[in-house]
Amino acid sequence: MALPREYGKSVGEIIKIKSDFFEKNEDMLKLSSHQADALLLQPKRKNCKICHEPIGEEAGMEPLYTSQRMRYFQCPVCSHLNSEHEDNEDFASRVYISDNYLANYSEDDKIKYANRRDTIYVPKARFLIDSLAKDGLQKKDIRLLDDGAGSGYFVSALHELGVDQVDGIEISEPQVQFANTMNGEDILTQVDAPDIADIIGKANVNVVTFIGVLEHITNLDEILSAIKANRHIQYVYFSVPMFSMSCFFEAAHQNCYNRHAGGTHSHLFTDRSIRYMADSIGFEEYAVWKFGSDMMDLYRMICVCLDQNGEHKLRETFGERFLPMIDELQEVMDRHEEASEIHMIIKRRP
Repeated sequence: MALPREYGKSVGEIIKIKSDFFEKNEDMLKLSSHQADALLLQPKRKNCKICHEPIGEEAGMEPLYTSQRMRYFQCPVCSHLNSEHEDNEDFASRVYISDNYLANYSEDDKIKYANRRDTIYVPKARFLIDSLAKDGLQKKDIRLLDDGAGSGYFVSALHELGVDQVDGIEISEPQVQFANTMNGEDILTQVDAPDIADIIGKANVNVVTFIGVLEHITNLDEILSAIKANRHIQYVYFSVPMFSMSCFFEAAHQNCYNRHAGGTHSHLFTDRSIRYMADSIGFEEYAVWKFGSDMMDLYRMICVCLDQNGEHKLRETFGERFLPMIDELQEVMDRHEEASEIHMIIKRRP
C-alpha cells in the first residue's frame, strides 16, 4: 500500500547554495546556450522517451512551446514532455564529458561539501530511511546501489545517518576522486557507462537509487529492463524534474537562465509518465515527497530582470517582501501537484 504523499521543504538555505543562478545569470545563460547547441545537433526525436508513442511534427503534432531555442512536444499517451531532439550518446559526451561537469556543480572544500550534503541530501536520505522503516526495513537491512552518484553527496548522507551497506557508481573519474577525497575514504567507484545496466542487473541489493539521474540517462530502457530482471531489487528511489510551473516562468523570461527545462534536461516527467514507467517494470508507487523550486525560480527571474533594468533598490525591497512567504507559496504549488521536482520510492509488485 502506498504511503501518504508528503509536501514542502524550506528553500531558505537552498537560495544561498544556488547563489550563482542569481549572480551569474549571463554566464549560466552561455552555458545553457552551449548545451542547447549540442542538443540541436542531434536527430529529431521520433518517439516519446517513456512510452515510445510517435511524437513530433512527423507524427502530426505541433510543439507545445519553445524556450531558449528548444521546442517541446507533450506525449498524447503518457503526457511526458519531450524536447524536439534526442538526448543520445553524442549529446551526453558533449555536455557531460567535455564541459567538465565537476567544475560546474561541485563544491571546492570539505566545509562547503558537508554543508551541501547536510542541507540538500541528508533530508532525502532520511526520507528514504523513514519510508523503508514503515515497511519493516531497518538501516541494517538496507543494501543500496546509488547510480550516477556524482560527487557522492547522497552516499555520504546515508553514511552520516548510519546506513553502511551502500555502494555508489559514477562514470566521471574527477567526480569520483573528488567524492573520495572529501569523505576521506573510497565511497564511490568509477564505471563506464556501457557497463551500468549489467552492474544493476547483477547487483545483490534491495534498493537502487537515482537522485537527479534518470533524466540524464540516454539508454533509459536498458537500465529499466535491468531493474525489472533483477529480483533482488525491491525498491527504486529516484528524483526527477517535472513539467511544472517553472517551465511557464522560464518560457516567459527568455533572458534568464533556464535551470529547469533546457540545458541537460531534454525531457521532463509528469505523474502520468512516471506511473507508466513504473508499471512497465512491475513496480508501483510506495512513497512520495513533492517539493519544488518554482517559487525560487520566479523570485530569481524577477530579481534578475529588475537588475537588468537597473532597478537594484526595488530588487532589495522585493526580496524583503517576497522571501518571508516563499515557502508557503511553494507548498501551495506542491499540494496542487505542480512542483518542479518529485522524490518517489516505487516498490516491486508481489
